[in-house]
Amino acid sequence: MRFQVRDRLLGFGEDYWIEDEHGGKVFLVDGKAMRLRDTFELKDTQGRVLIDIHQKMFALRDTMVIERDGTALARIKRKRLSLLRHHYRVTMVDGTELDVSGKILDREFAVEYDGELLAVISRRWLHIRDTYGVDVVRDDADPALLIAVTVCVIHLAEKEREED
Repeated sequence: MRFQVRDRLLGFGEDYWIEDEHGGKVFLVDGKAMRLRDTFELKDTQGRVLIDIHQKMFALRDTMVIERDGTALARIKRKRLSLLRHHYRVTMVDGTELDVSGKILDREFAVEYDGELLAVISRRWLHIRDTYGVDVVRDDADPALLIAVTVCVIHLAEKEREED
């Protein structure tokens, strides 16, 4: 299942649509401006909130939290020892861990579980300027969750770049 995201619209306080490979709108990322912490909502085409994404307050390292229906699903933060590439760990509430690694700022990275590929994020298969794709490889994977993970790691990487 492939999705496409217009990169230049990605930002705090801005809304943007995520489309399927045929150009149909699938998810709306609603950036919430004027908040104490960075906050996004992933909504369906009817405006229902599927996933809440927000920055965890009072964390030693930047951490994002993903929730569904007010219940925490996952916590995302950068791994401590990741010198050559960006490397993030997604810790699910059940203890399962997903690894996100690659060139996050270049939009060339992957999401894996226990060495098995779940999604590939890339600009390579799209010819539209400033757009990248999210290719959910496994049929049993949750596309909304993987898109939320993508939004989080890109936001964290861009925030880190601004601080440097």
